[in-house]
Amino acid sequence: MPKLIRADSTSTDFQALVKLLDAELAIRDGDEHAFYAQFNKTDLLRNVILCYEEDRAVGCGAFRPFEKEGQVEIKRMYVLPECRGRGIASHLLKALESWAAELGNHSCFLETGKNQPEAIGLYQKAGYSRIENYGQYLHIENSVCMQKVI
Repeated sequence: MPKLIRADSTSTDFQALVKLLDAELAIRDGDEHAFYAQFNKTDLLRNVILCYEEDRAVGCGAFRPFEKEGQVEIKRMYVLPECRGRGIASHLLKALESWAAELGNHSCFLETGKNQPEAIGLYQKAGYSRIENYGQYLHIENSVCMQKVI
């Protein structure tokens, strides 16, 4: 099983993985990437989990407070392409949910895109249900918003 480490957004490994994530999303989302990028700032993320294999950061995820007390939003989920398909994202997601619950939260929300079918599948398999798009994603055709009670 991979090694999971709690951190925050000052982690250089997290910052490096997020750059790779943003590069991939720029390709997948095309012209819409600039719209999404404004909501994905990482400088204030206090709850980050990194996944390591043999001292190499291979994946990450984070959460931040959401609209109401007891709610968090899952952000910046990413696994290196050569490491996908081995359950790393599932381990990261479960660890984020556990940490959020430890802090007294009861619900996780997230937004992903229709151009990320692997992410949609991951979240559905993990028990997330599709909900009406929220906030800045309300009228964005490419956005898929989901929720899970933890």
